[in-house]
Amino acid sequence: MFNKLGSSSKNQFLEQTKAARAERAQGKEREKYAITLQAHIRGFLTRRRFQKGLKASINELLQIPENPDDEYKPKLLPSLEAYKKIKQFFFTFSPENDKKNFEFLCRYLLASMDTEQIKLCYVSVALMKPYVVEWIQQAKNVMWQSCSCLRTLRPENHTEMQSIMLHLRLLITFTSTSTWKILKGKTGEPLASMMNQLCNNLMGNLNTKGMYPILQGLLNRGLAASKPAFKHASLSAVITLALRPLIASNFSENLMNVFILHILSVPAIVCHMSTLSPVCLNQMVTHRIFKRSLDLLTNEQSTRIIFNSLEGNYALCLLANLVQLGYLELEGLVENTLSFMTVVIRLLESCKVYVLNKKSNLTHWHPVLGWFSQNTDQCLHAAMPYVVKQLQLLWCEKMIRLLFLELITYVEADTEKQSNKSSTPSKNIVLRVLDKASSKPPVKIKLESSIATSTCLPCALYQTTINTLSQLRLDILGGLSYNDVLLPILWKFLCDMGPNCGLKTFVELLSQTPNSTIHPVFSLLTVFCESASHYITTLDDIEMYEQKKIFSPTDYMKMSEFLNLFVFRVIWHNLIDIQTASTNDMFGAARGLLMILYERDCRKSYTEKDHWLIRDIKPSLFISELEKGRKTAVYLMQKVPHIIPFSERVKIFRRNVTKEKEVMGLTESACASPQSTLITINRGRVVEDGYRQLAQLPARSMKGVIRVKFINEQGLDEAGIDQDGVFKEFLEETITKVFDPSLNLFKVTSEQKLYPSSTSHIQENHLTLFEFVGKMLAKAVYEGIVVEVPFAPFFLTQILGHQQSATYSSLDELPSLDPELAKSLCYTKHYDGDISDLELTFSCDEDCMGRIETHELVPGGKAISVTNENKIRYVHLMAHFRMYRQIKEQSMAFIRGFKTVINSDWLKMFSAPELQKLISGDNADLDIGDLRRHTQYYGGYHNNHKVINWLWDVLDKDFSSSERGLFLKFVTSCSKPPLLGFAHLEPPFSVRCVEVSDDQDTGDTVGSVLKGFFNIKKRDPVGRLPTSSTCFNLLKLPNYQKRSTLKEKLRYAINSNTGFELS
Repeated sequence: MFNKLGSSSKNQFLEQTKAARAERAQGKEREKYAITLQAHIRGFLTRRRFQKGLKASINELLQIPENPDDEYKPKLLPSLEAYKKIKQFFFTFSPENDKKNFEFLCRYLLASMDTEQIKLCYVSVALMKPYVVEWIQQAKNVMWQSCSCLRTLRPENHTEMQSIMLHLRLLITFTSTSTWKILKGKTGEPLASMMNQLCNNLMGNLNTKGMYPILQGLLNRGLAASKPAFKHASLSAVITLALRPLIASNFSENLMNVFILHILSVPAIVCHMSTLSPVCLNQMVTHRIFKRSLDLLTNEQSTRIIFNSLEGNYALCLLANLVQLGYLELEGLVENTLSFMTVVIRLLESCKVYVLNKKSNLTHWHPVLGWFSQNTDQCLHAAMPYVVKQLQLLWCEKMIRLLFLELITYVEADTEKQSNKSSTPSKNIVLRVLDKASSKPPVKIKLESSIATSTCLPCALYQTTINTLSQLRLDILGGLSYNDVLLPILWKFLCDMGPNCGLKTFVELLSQTPNSTIHPVFSLLTVFCESASHYITTLDDIEMYEQKKIFSPTDYMKMSEFLNLFVFRVIWHNLIDIQTASTNDMFGAARGLLMILYERDCRKSYTEKDHWLIRDIKPSLFISELEKGRKTAVYLMQKVPHIIPFSERVKIFRRNVTKEKEVMGLTESACASPQSTLITINRGRVVEDGYRQLAQLPARSMKGVIRVKFINEQGLDEAGIDQDGVFKEFLEETITKVFDPSLNLFKVTSEQKLYPSSTSHIQENHLTLFEFVGKMLAKAVYEGIVVEVPFAPFFLTQILGHQQSATYSSLDELPSLDPELAKSLCYTKHYDGDISDLELTFSCDEDCMGRIETHELVPGGKAISVTNENKIRYVHLMAHFRMYRQIKEQSMAFIRGFKTVINSDWLKMFSAPELQKLISGDNADLDIGDLRRHTQYYGGYHNNHKVINWLWDVLDKDFSSSERGLFLKFVTSCSKPPLLGFAHLEPPFSVRCVEVSDDQDTGDTVGSVLKGFFNIKKRDPVGRLPTSSTCFNLLKLPNYQKRSTLKEKLRYAINSNTGFELS
């Protein structure tokens, strides 16, 4: 058959068969899918019906009101039925989708716990033996879900805050039986024990799963802000919930660790509890949380574990909370003072190490710890003012009294003993004399005594606090010093350590272990010096010298003597290496206080002559070591130059100038023909021509030889004279004119002292002119030319750069500028009433050439009123404005010019009064003998000439001190002698007989002496006056025939200020 149909029919048949088979297979596949799909649909519909049934069952339980504003009052179902429906609820529970339903479930459970009917109370299921295990698991599930909801809720949102309160209520209700109504009365008493055990079981589950980290996050969100979101109820609920596991476990070490780590590290939680929830705070005090925390943290390993678990910021918060908790739990603090100090020091040191480890180029500013790399947490920064408020309790007077209680008791007892001793003097004269003769004070306090130990530890605490809390340094020092407690008792401690404040003890300790200041007594010295520096800096002269606040002038003398010797010996004997001295806290504090005392003494002396000189070593030996380049000598010269006499320092200054000139090839010994600068000066334009030719002169040329050619009023060259006197004349004329107040570059104080004018801008290029003036004055000092330019002390301080010191007080030096303003500010500072009555603001009015200009002391100062709280800041800002800000540009330009010529390191050797002497000479009376020994004679005069003998006799016996000053001014243009004597006067002082012309004069030779003798018979030149050439320090003295004539004419000349023009 197939053969007849052919091969095509066969293929067709096969294809049809294959297609039929594929169709049958597809049919089966469709049937399979249809069955699967139907199964899914039936399953879905079944689940949907089941869910609807569950939902209906759950709705029957929850009874959610249609209107959200309606009060929720569900009709309670029997507890077993409710339990089963809750079991159904969790069968389909989704935290994201069922959030609302879960909240109503929590409300239902709370309502069920509020009933007295045991059958309706949810916990009654726990009494049914068949269901108890599953019910406990369900209760744990409900509570953990409720606790978990607290993770993301935001307290600042009102709606979410309501949810937070709901969950907290649930957790509080099921962790304590105190509110369970079913246990009230006699029927509930048998159940109480079992139910308490049940609550502990539920709490244990919460702790295991991580309740404390959740509570910590919630507290941080609710409190770590400038204005806390939590109120009384919410904060009380969280604290209650956090305390319950602790109390239940009888404060086990493990849970105390967790509590400290997660609760006590919350920013300012104790501070907020004191204002929002005093009851909970009292509960913490009652349960002695402070003492228990100290007991745990006293273990160094526990402290390390906790700190390593905390980020540095939160460790700081833990410290702040402990401080306030201790302050509130006073009994615990008194009993555990030693433990408290140990824990605080450890936490502070850990914070310090944390900051040091986080140092990097990418840093952030922390309001307490300073600059370091950290994760930015804005909420934490917002809460820092509260943390700072807590930390301030650490250095409040109450805390200081408590920490130094033993020392205070010792001082009070010793004071009483001394007063009793002084009130009943010994009748035995011999004993009284012996007692008076023993000038060295006895050693009352030894380092190994308990009083020393108990005093040094709190000092170590405060030293660590100052170093760690770098941004609160001034606040800490203010707290330590602005009370009548700490400084007096620490000073008493030092005085009782033996002669010279225990200097021998300190030096011996450093001799045993050089470069080591680990011994606690060095912390005491550091804290005393830091606090005293801060305190003394803020004292005005009335408080320091008249009211004698805390310290008397005798105390200051004793203090400075000790510090002066201590600093010298420590460096001179290499007890502290000079490489590390600048970073050593103790040395820095001691030297800082020493320099403050020295500078105060320079302004207004309270010491005896030569008080500041070191007697351990001769000045000549010290200078010898200095010239050899001994490092300790160089360091002492830089840091405490006052330890050697002023005259020796001036010699060092002159040697430095000479060496620099030699190095630069500016002397004849260094170079055959030293390079010089020639300038041409018109007599009518001395300042203008000098400024034009010298203002842009390089520093090297300015330090070199400057030769001057004067052009007279007729436009002709004036003949120059030897001895470089022409330059001295130019310098003196320039300085005289530029410092003339009529030019308005400088003004004068009421004491006729010069300082830059704030209105100098009316002069064109006034700042470059100031720089030029600075260069010219520096040139005079550089060359040893004494010029009579009396500066105001505050401006001398600015030249030296002392005003940049952190311990400098503008208020101290204000009297040298404006005594009336200083008096007014002092009145403001000490005003007892309400300062706001004076209607002052943080601004200052200035009369600027008839126009009133208002300057703000701080941004927006015109709108900021001065109050009792900010008046101290106001007086210091006002003084700073008048002495610094108002003339800042002028002062900087002048100082820049001055330091172009004179090395600023050289200036560090001098105080402000000494710098004035360097510029204008010594205030000492004229030494006639010294001047005579260094005088040169011309024109026939010689040392034994009768006119010369008369001259010296008149100066010595007939002239007063002021007239001798006038004489010196007459011949040298300055009334003060050179600092190192007339041997250093350039050019040397000389006397010439006016009968001989300059061309004929050959100096003080044998011929001129004989010639002088022959000239005696000439007639008396009674019609001529003595004249002078100040540029050459030359006196032109007529050959008078009578002593009386010489005295009369010389007195007339010096009082008439006669010079070239009168003879």
